[in-house]
Amino acid sequence: MSRLLVIVAAVLILLIGGLFFLSSRDAEKQPVRVEKVVPLDNLAN
Repeated sequence: MSRLLVIVAAVLILLIGGLFFLSSRDAEKQPVRVEKVVPLDNLAN
């Protein structure tokens, strides 16, 4: 085999392996509850 063909095959294997690794990672995060101060001035009228 030529050296170029071996390099191209190695790059393709690394690329496919990286895509498989990234697709199997858990990317979901639990939502974070943020409490905000709500002024009640407009309700007093």
